[in-house]
This record gives sequence, structure tokens and C-alpha cells, in this order.
Amino acid sequence: MDDENQGSGIRDQGSVPAALVAAPLAYENPAFLNSADGRLIRIVAEYLEPLSRFRREQIQDTVVFFGSARFRGREEADHALELLENTGSRRPAPSHEQPASAPEIAAGQATELQLKRAVAAVEMARYYEDARRLAGLLTAWAKGIPSRRSRFVVTSGGGPGIMEAANRGAREAGGKTIGMNIRLPFEQAPNPYITPSLNFEFHYFFMRKLWFAYLAKALVVFPGGFGTLDEMFEILTLTQTRKLAKKITVVVYGSEYWKRVFNLDALVDTGTISPKDIELFQFADTPERAFELLRRGLTENYLLAEAAAGKPAESQEAADGEDLMAGLTVEDFLGPELARTSK
Repeated sequence: MDDENQGSGIRDQGSVPAALVAAPLAYENPAFLNSADGRLIRIVAEYLEPLSRFRREQIQDTVVFFGSARFRGREEADHALELLENTGSRRPAPSHEQPASAPEIAAGQATELQLKRAVAAVEMARYYEDARRLAGLLTAWAKGIPSRRSRFVVTSGGGPGIMEAANRGAREAGGKTIGMNIRLPFEQAPNPYITPSLNFEFHYFFMRKLWFAYLAKALVVFPGGFGTLDEMFEILTLTQTRKLAKKITVVVYGSEYWKRVFNLDALVDTGTISPKDIELFQFADTPERAFELLRRGLTENYLLAEAAAGKPAESQEAADGEDLMAGLTVEDFLGPELARTSK
């Protein structure tokens, strides 16, 4: 009989299957969370997790610094820069792409590209130090603003180059400073000057951009490449189209560099932008001038209005309860029922 049952595929009715281990909870299942089906959860996480940290760290608003991440500053005594393989990369670019050294120039061994990059490196080294000084001036001033929350916190994309300089200057001035890094398909790391509790890494560019835009009350754009252009023109477009429900001060640093890169007068002449669109930003060529523009814009657009409304006198409870991002809540992402659940 047993042979017959076995041959026909019928199991012994008295056998008990092996015990099963508990299935993982959906939100503890890496295979699901990292799958295409889990994408929405990953996107929401890149909104909620930074939001919770900004609230915990009492960050009210920011000033965002953009600029090249392809240069890595060496020790001040060296006064040289190393070109990186890619934006934000940890690996240096090939030797034939590096700026020529003084001995190579003297020996006539430098290529035309290396000579051009040697000249550019001098400028980029200056921009690094200017960004560092400007971030320090801004942070020292912001620390003196009477507020229960941190105001106008220097924020960068978290990488090397100008981003490192901004975080470094803010840290040296004794302030908190934010780094919003992006995970890229090559070796990289956040710069060491970011406040550890405000060190972020994003997978989605658009979620990173959301946080750059929503907390920013001012933007400083140092010389850079595609990424810098992308971030600058996105903020200018949001301002031009009045999609930002706030006034934002935009300082474009290094007029000589930027006027070589693009010709906005040509856009005005052809009618593709309005003449008044040129007023959406201001040029600056020294840290002191850039700081004055930032201080004036932030004071006129926010501090004077807050003082008139009596906001500095608000209680700690009111400050803690105020929504960090007015007009955008957890309910907007999850719906009111899900947002009320405890976990």
C-alpha cells in the first residue's frame, strides 16, 4: 500500500511538515524594500527620515552652497588642487588631465590642457578659500540671531571641492552644517566637515533637490559644472515661475567665470527670458560682498518680518510643534489614515 501511495504521489496523511520560521515583516524585508515594488517606500523614506532629523536637530532654514566637486583641496601650504576623476569621486583623474606642476611647466613637459588647468587651478583654489570664508562669516552672524532653532545653516551637496569648503568654514565658525550627498556608481565619501548628525545620503536626485529647495532661504552658486548649472537654473526657474512660496536670495559668485559660461543678455535679446529675470540673482566677487548681499536679503525677507510678527518670542512648545515644511505634511504622502498610525 505504501508503495502504491508513493508511486501515485499521495503523501502519508499522518506526516507533519517541518516547522516554518516566521516570515519577515514587510518593512524588515530587504528583498522587498530594495525591489521595484518597494520604490514608493524608499522615496517616502527619503522624505521622512531627513524630516525627523531636521526636527530633532532644530534646523529652521538653510543657505545652500553649490559649486564644483571635481577639485580636492590640499593643505594650505601646498596651494595646489587635485582634479578628481568625476564629480564627487574619491579617485584622482589621470595624470594627463591634472593641472601642470611648476616643475613640469619649467621643463616644458606640460600639455596645452595641463597648462590651461594649471591656470584654472589657481582660480579654483581661490574659490575654495572664498567659499570657506563666506560660510564662516555667514555662520558667525547666524549664530547671533536670537532663536530657539538654528537659522540659515550652511548646507552643501556633501562632497569635496566647494562643498567641502562651505562645510569647513561653517564648522570652523562653530556652527552646525549639513551635507546632502548622493549615492553614485563610483567610490565616494562625504567630506569630514559635515556635522555627523546632519550627514545625509540620498539615492534619488529629486528627493535631494526637494530638501535643497524647501529649507533654503538663500543660495550661493560658486563656479562649477553640469550639476551646479542644474541646481542653479532649477532654483531660478522655480523662482521665475513663482513655484516657491517664499523669497530666496541667489548670489552667483565669480562674475568673470560665469559670464564666460553663459550669456544671459542673449536670452533677453531673443526674448526667451524677461529683462526683469536678470534681477533674480546678484553677482559677487568677494566673500565680504557676498555676505553683505546674503545678510541684507535674509534680514529684509525674513528677520524683519518675523520681528514685526513677534515670532522670536514664541514658546519652546510652539517652536517644537510648528511644521518644518509649511504646506507639506506626512498626510500629503501617506493619506490621513495611514499618517495617524503609530508605526
